[in-house]
Parts: sequence; C-alpha cells; structure tokens
Amino acid sequence: MIYGKIWCVVKPSVGIPIIIGAVAVSSFAVHLSLTLNTTWVKRYLNGSAAQVSAAPTTSAEQVAILALPDGLRK
Repeated sequence: MIYGKIWCVVKPSVGIPIIIGAVAVSSFAVHLSLTLNTTWVKRYLNGSAAQVSAAPTTSAEQVAILALPDGLRK
C-alpha cells in the first residue's frame, strides 16, 4: 500500500469513516450536479422516453442486389 504509514498518524477508527464519508459526499455532489445541469436526466427520471426515428426502409430487390457477389450483379 502506497500510503500505509498514514495509519501511524491517523487512527483507522477515525480515518476510515472520514474516507467513506468523503466518497459518499463527492458521489452525491456529482449525481446532484448531473441532475441539475442536464435536461435529459430529468426527462429520463420522469419517465419520458427519447423520440426514436425509424430507419429508412429499402426494398427487397435492393437488398438482394447488395447481397449478390460482384460477378452476378447487373
């Protein structure tokens, strides 16, 4: 462990709760800032799905021509 000697200065019964608390506070801050500063997170959490456009369709003949080897194409 790189910082193993830190426990000679700080008791683990004090240091470990501080580290866990710092991780929890920073995680909460990141999630709060995502929720407040983006529009898509709010819509996602409220249940409105994104609008998905349909892919353009191709005819069966065009697909068959693309599937043929180069020597058999017209």
